[in-house]
Amino acid sequence: MSDSRRSDHSVRDLLRELFPDTHRELFGDEATPTSAPTLGLYPVADGRLALVHGDQLAEFTPLDPRGRNALHCDLCHFTRSRSEAGVYRVRVGARRTRYVTLCLNSPACQKRAGVHGLQHLAERIFPVEPSFIDDH
Repeated sequence: MSDSRRSDHSVRDLLRELFPDTHRELFGDEATPTSAPTLGLYPVADGRLALVHGDQLAEFTPLDPRGRNALHCDLCHFTRSRSEAGVYRVRVGARRTRYVTLCLNSPACQKRAGVHGLQHLAERIFPVEPSFIDDH
């Protein structure tokens, strides 16, 4: 399966999708392009990952490895050893948490999964509910 769409996005694209007010302040009210929304899993500090889908963002926090058994990646559906995969926790609500197993080599995993796999993972995670009463 070949994906002809670009998988990398410019800072301007991410600003437009994640911070639309800031994008308007910096670049004005230009017409929104008809391209597909950003979809990807990006590394963040301290081994965390961020799943971005359009204007939605979820942060995956790695858990300490326990056990010796192999893990099945929820994104690419390959079975990996403990040295190649990890378990991540993501808050999806005030009292709701999901646990996801992902390959540690995120770019290769995303390539194996393709856009369809990323969309399926995003459907399991989003929408993330507000964590506090004031988050409306």
